[in-house]
Amino acid sequence: MERISRRSALKTMGFLGCATGCLAGGLMAGAAPFSGPETAMAVTAGRFAQKDAPFSWKPHVLDAKVSAPVAYDGYWHQGYGCGYGVFYAIVGVMGEQHGAPYNQFPFTMLEVGKSGISDWGTICGALLGAASAFALFWGRKDRDPMVTELFRWYEQTPFPVYDPGTDARGVPGALPTSVSNSPLCHVSVGRWCQASGFAEKSKERGERCARITADVAVKAIAIMNAKQAGTFAVAHGDPASVTYCGKCHGPGKESPLLKGKMDCTPCHSGSPHTADKFKNHP
Repeated sequence: MERISRRSALKTMGFLGCATGCLAGGLMAGAAPFSGPETAMAVTAGRFAQKDAPFSWKPHVLDAKVSAPVAYDGYWHQGYGCGYGVFYAIVGVMGEQHGAPYNQFPFTMLEVGKSGISDWGTICGALLGAASAFALFWGRKDRDPMVTELFRWYEQTPFPVYDPGTDARGVPGALPTSVSNSPLCHVSVGRWCQASGFAEKSKERGERCARITADVAVKAIAIMNAKQAGTFAVAHGDPASVTYCGKCHGPGKESPLLKGKMDCTPCHSGSPHTADKFKNHP
């Protein structure tokens, strides 16, 4: 199968890529329905059916040492940011190494993840890029534990780790690190800025997020490779806040309003009934 250069792959992202991808996985009758509680209305033919759907793309083992600098460079490529960088470091590199269908994806779609999705500071775009890549290959039952492991790791890891080994952007060597305790861009960036003393619009903060793009790509690839080898296991458990808050706010409890799996403390440690419990939480 013909290999293409990274430069060519980066350009294969407009109408042609979208059209080819739609034809390859287009609307076809006779496909199996999705599984899960939200799919009671799923159909096997017609509007929502896809050829060989769901999750018909085959994953390939990747070398994180190869993909990490691609993720870092992808962050800076035309300002596309973290979601694009991580996604291209996974799916784009598969395209470079294995051709179609991976090289036919309209990669610029993932630019939407930049700065917490179009500058809204919500989910870290690097996590969005990785989770989106997982979703190309695995259904909910297999994918959800992979996403959970990635997100828990992100919450608990001092970032950034990756060092590009260059001062071409005027930020040589190691940068200060911080633990976000959150998968949210707003919290992750804000805590790092507070810990480091650099402003959100500083070149150091941009460099920090470029390096985190590489960090997330490396972890996501480790998860994907382990999944393919049959050795994937969840290593990062729930923080104490999730268990504590779930006792009252989980399904079927006194006040069942809890939605999500995030560490509760970054946003809720100041509330009266949790302040004492988590007063020493970072």
